[in-house]
Amino acid sequence: MRDRHVLITGGSGGLGTAVTALFVERGARVTVPVLDDRQAGYLARDLGDAAASVAQPRADLRQEADVQRVIDGMERVDAAVCLVGGFAMGPTEGFEVDALRQQLELNVVITFLVIKHALRRMKEGGYGRIVTVGSRSAVEPAAQMAAYSAAKAGVVALTRAVAEETRALDITANCVLPSIIDTPANRAAMGDTKASEWVTPARLAESIAFLASEPAGDLRGATLPIYGRV
Repeated sequence: MRDRHVLITGGSGGLGTAVTALFVERGARVTVPVLDDRQAGYLARDLGDAAASVAQPRADLRQEADVQRVIDGMERVDAAVCLVGGFAMGPTEGFEVDALRQQLELNVVITFLVIKHALRRMKEGGYGRIVTVGSRSAVEPAAQMAAYSAAKAGVVALTRAVAEETRALDITANCVLPSIIDTPANRAAMGDTKASEWVTPARLAESIAFLASEPAGDLRGATLPIYGRV
């Protein structure tokens, strides 16, 4: 990844800082949009001195103008890693429609906007790698996860469609499907009794980094199950 220009959205989250740290370690020039000082603080906390090498433009990725500004501000876009997402669950008959809209916005709309503008820049350079994050729930929906499963299934379908659009180019789009990721938030929500069976951010980051690399050029529209031992 040396000297590759990489956009990582959600790069300050529980998975994101592990992905960002790995790309920086491998020599990429990384841009991580942050909404506020709190997100910038997470990068500083988890990356230490390496955070200084990461471009951190302020942006609300729900707004297309902000997405376009960030991407147009990059020298070029060799890879776009779309980690922004959201999770909510509950019985379908009691699930608020506004909560459904939020799931679609966080998981599908933001991913769509990032791909839309990153793809434009990638086509200018003739090269690109797009990596999205779906979920096991996208292909194995569970009870009380109708909204989340539908949103993540949308991410998978979006990724596959873009892979078909770019089939004749040196631009790829692939999706990872994690099960439960071993983050502090998930341990707080579910306890840590079975955390050893979950997928670690560091190992998931390795798979994401491979899909974002030049050697992964023959993988198109893949949905990579990364389930740990769950």
